[in-house]
This record gives sequence, structure tokens and C-alpha cells, in this order.
Amino acid sequence: MGCASYVKRDEYDATIAELRANDARHDQRLDQIQATLEKRFADYDARFAQFEGRLHVETTAHFAYGKAEVREADKPMLADFAKTLAAHHEGVLVTVEGFTDPAGSASYNKRLGQRRADAVRDFLVSQGLDADQVRTVSYGEADNRQIRPGAWGDDGLANRRVALVIDFVEAVAAR
Repeated sequence: MGCASYVKRDEYDATIAELRANDARHDQRLDQIQATLEKRFADYDARFAQFEGRLHVETTAHFAYGKAEVREADKPMLADFAKTLAAHHEGVLVTVEGFTDPAGSASYNKRLGQRRADAVRDFLVSQGLDADQVRTVSYGEADNRQIRPGAWGDDGLANRRVALVIDFVEAVAAR
């Protein structure tokens, strides 16, 4: 037989207050990071959006058809991103999301998206981010994540990209 355990109301209230304070601190840190990156990235075509306690950065880092090499034109923005986070924002976790256009099989595109995410991760680490702070995922050709649905070849450049999602290590551990 198990026994029930009860929490006193004041302990419950204190725990809830602490969780709300943590959420407020995370939101404030995200606001600070977003402001810093928006200022630094004024010269780049990057878009920012906050959702569910994370900062989503849609970058201009795109890839040639069927390729996973980071383009020279995209390196300055990615270098600024890595150096800004490394210098000013400890405790962040960056997820590099890799995407493809719909040309090719779903399994090929999943692998290609992963190679793209890995290439950007490697570049970010070479620019100062700690390898333990950067993880990767591939969404391949996922329909619900395409910028230009169905576009491929020369028209599909917008779909062949990475997105960077900023989270906090302690927030991920709590999930």
C-alpha cells in the first residue's frame, strides 16, 4: 500500500512563485539576446520570433542544390552569431535545424538536412561556441516547414536553409 503525501499550501505557493520567477528571468534573457542579435544582424536578412520560451532565428544561411557546405557569403553572419552568444550569453543551447527542398526522396532529404545542420554546427563551434552548446536536427523536406512550398532547383533556395533556435540549458533540463 502506498501512502499519499500532501504539500502544504505555503510550500506550494512558494514553488509556484519560484517557477514564475524563473520563467520571467528566461523571458528577460531571451529579450536581451534578441535585442543584441537584432542590433548585430541589422545588415543581414535574418528574422526573429519568440515562442515557448525559445528564440527562433531564421537565417540567411542557404545551400546550393544537393550540397551541405556553408557558403562563403553566409559565414560572416554565422560567425557574428557564434561570437555574440559565446561572448555575452552563457548557458544558451543552440539547435541548428537543417532543411531541404522537396527534390529527391524523403530519406535522402532527411540525411541532407542533417549534413547541412552538422556543417553549420561545426562552423559555429569553430567560431567560439562550445560543442556541448550546439545540437542538430534535420527536418528534411517537411511540408509544414518549407518557406516556398514545393519549390526546388533554382526556385527552392529559400527551402535549402538552416534555422537556429536558442534555448537555455537549464530550461531544457527542466523539460
